[in-house]
Amino acid sequence: MATTRTSQPIVTGTTVLGMKYKGGVMLAADTLASYGSMARYKDMRRLYKVGDNCLIGASGEISDFQQLQQMLDDVHQDDINQDDGYVKSPKEVHNYLRAILYQKRNKGNPLWNQLLVAGTSKNSSFLGYVDLIGTAYEEDFIATGFGAHMAIPLIREKWSADMEEGEARALLEDCLRVLYYRDCKATYRIQIAKATDDGEVVVSEPYELSTEWETANFDKRHPYNGSDGSSW
Repeated sequence: MATTRTSQPIVTGTTVLGMKYKGGVMLAADTLASYGSMARYKDMRRLYKVGDNCLIGASGEISDFQQLQQMLDDVHQDDINQDDGYVKSPKEVHNYLRAILYQKRNKGNPLWNQLLVAGTSKNSSFLGYVDLIGTAYEEDFIATGFGAHMAIPLIREKWSADMEEGEARALLEDCLRVLYYRDCKATYRIQIAKATDDGEVVVSEPYELSTEWETANFDKRHPYNGSDGSSW
């Protein structure tokens, strides 16, 4: 068969949020994967644990993220096979992904993802970003997808380097709630993952955000509707 290339993403996930806090780093994402504009897969988990000290969160094409998961598992297995006690730090995983994505882009066969890499090493938190063209950087808080427009202003207003774990989680939930209201490819079913400076790395099971729709503008009292509640 002829060699083919993925010319555009097909099944995609939306925003991933990442944030450092006092004692660790946290990622958050919903569990929806959209087929075009259809909410097709409701339990697609886009936060992934790599080894014992690293977390990956992915926006974009789900099948490309699954390929990256296999590659990262192979890299971690190579570390285990060496049997010398060494495992790659989150920063090294970030650099590895940057090289892979940039190389794929140069071959005209990009992996259509925006990735957040989080973890801790030597009691220091790490949070980095890398995308399909190899752009990479580190920051205290990062958002991919629609969240780069809607969530980052909210985080800038409330984030501080010494915020506690509960405060960080509440802020991420608030951001995902706003994105659920505003992003047609987001959902209220989410996951949270954290990596703490004492070595704990955990990905939560999915759970549902509380939502409030009483102020929705499609209420029957909206001025674009008739007095009897019918639309004009």
